[in-house]
Amino acid sequence: MASSDTATKRSQLLARIFSEGVPKLWCPALTHYDCEGKIHAQRIAAHLRHMSQHVRGFLIPGSTGDGWELSDREARELIEIALDQAQKLELHLLIGALKPDVDSMLKVIRDTIDLLKSRTGESDIEKSLSKSCVCGLAICPPRGKEVSQKEMEKALESILKSEVPIALYQLPQVTQNEMGAELVSNLAAGFENFFMLKDTSGTDRVIASGKDLGSVFMVRGAERDYAKWLKPAGGRYDGFLLSTANCFAKELRQMMTDLEEGRVDAANKESQRLTGVISDVFDLVSPFPDGNPFANANKAMDHFFAFGPDAATVLPPRLHAGSSLPVEMIVETEKILERYGLMPRKGYLV
Repeated sequence: MASSDTATKRSQLLARIFSEGVPKLWCPALTHYDCEGKIHAQRIAAHLRHMSQHVRGFLIPGSTGDGWELSDREARELIEIALDQAQKLELHLLIGALKPDVDSMLKVIRDTIDLLKSRTGESDIEKSLSKSCVCGLAICPPRGKEVSQKEMEKALESILKSEVPIALYQLPQVTQNEMGAELVSNLAAGFENFFMLKDTSGTDRVIASGKDLGSVFMVRGAERDYAKWLKPAGGRYDGFLLSTANCFAKELRQMMTDLEEGRVDAANKESQRLTGVISDVFDLVSPFPDGNPFANANKAMDHFFAFGPDAATVLPPRLHAGSSLPVEMIVETEKILERYGLMPRKGYLV
């Protein structure tokens, strides 16, 4: 059980970081590349501007943004782009330290804090974060099926002792393991700087356990059947951190507003439509060998949100692996978007 003192301090931390409240919709933004495979700063900036109308919180780099594949140099370049845009657009950034082991995670955290201190001229961690529009760093448990809950807890404690605001990321699809409810509850009781949990497992075991997590902000990352998971609908999550906010931020935000204002039927209808289009595109891209299906599906759909209805005539999106999505896949994505009435009239790059 989380102690009341720790929960109170965490609530105070959240109030300092998010003066207008914690955003309820977050997005792990895509990483775009130019035709030579270099990070495409202008395209990323345009995409963030487009999404910022409806999303105020971003995880960069997340899994959908190739966070597990980027080199340290690429990640640094991407973070610098995001920091510039966050200040212009008044966004909240959660910096992903997506590494397979504790030492690598701690290095990313140290390097990120050093970067923020250098950019802001602030020696105090919290002030440098605030001036940079960074709310904290996101980490997963160490990778490996063999990692026990005790080993996992010890590893995560060593990172939380850094006192940097930390979001824990449940991602068994990559880490090959899950943080148990008891483990998460223990960390919530012991560390006020553990401020957010993102659960992309699809099993939702932590939140279903009913454990007292003492004001930790809970966001769901698993796609499909969205409406039922939020507190206004009787669910237990505070918000979402969704890859599909790259493309459907407007629709997701409206669905959440409908729930908050009691329009449950409208919210359920939109939830079903989004579930349908996302399921179809994910099924379409899943056989492609490069990248991950979350990034690939969103890149295929974002291609149309960027270039509009004629996007199939534009070179397909490039992946971090160096390949591009097949033209045939883009053409089929066009048909799916049209079928669900989700084809944009004009692209944000046009």
